[in-house]
Amino acid sequence: MFLSGRDTLKPIVSRSGNDDEIAKPTARRRYDLFVPTSNIDSTDRHIIDVLVEDARRSASEVGRIVGLSPPAAKRRINRLEADGLIRGYTAKLDHRLMGEHIEAFIELRFAPATQVAEIDTAVSTLPEVVESFTLAGDPDSLIQVRVRDLEHLKSVVDRIRRGRRGGPKVIATRTVIVLGRTPGPAAN
Repeated sequence: MFLSGRDTLKPIVSRSGNDDEIAKPTARRRYDLFVPTSNIDSTDRHIIDVLVEDARRSASEVGRIVGLSPPAAKRRINRLEADGLIRGYTAKLDHRLMGEHIEAFIELRFAPATQVAEIDTAVSTLPEVVESFTLAGDPDSLIQVRVRDLEHLKSVVDRIRRGRRGGPKVIATRTVIVLGRTPGPAAN
């Protein structure tokens, strides 16, 4: 039997009273964090790694690197896109050269009655937000922002604290400024 991350094992107790009988596990739903996975082989994984390194590579070049003909590489890339494993291609920017010199994380704490769906929308209209995370525990949310300077950062924090009319009430913030960044092995 295949068990996903959303199942736990619960032993079956023998009803016959025979202790020699082997108890078999059954699945019981514990939490709903099921994420379907796709069946990809080592060649698909190699293709993904090659494209993560440089998404501008042609199917011919990808095929040459992973040991496939160009049409075979193209078919696999198309399948990976169709299956949703490859959701798009992007450019890496140097935000410092674009005038966004400061990167910061802002922890948000909301009024106790705030619903998770409200937290998700609290900062969705701020152009400085790079990414927003709704968290279990304290704080309620963590957002990553990019700004020009400290005055710009203060302005963003003030806008978050004021909130928008009818939006969730932010009761506290805490800001930390990024001093440096080192991508880890799972960065992509």
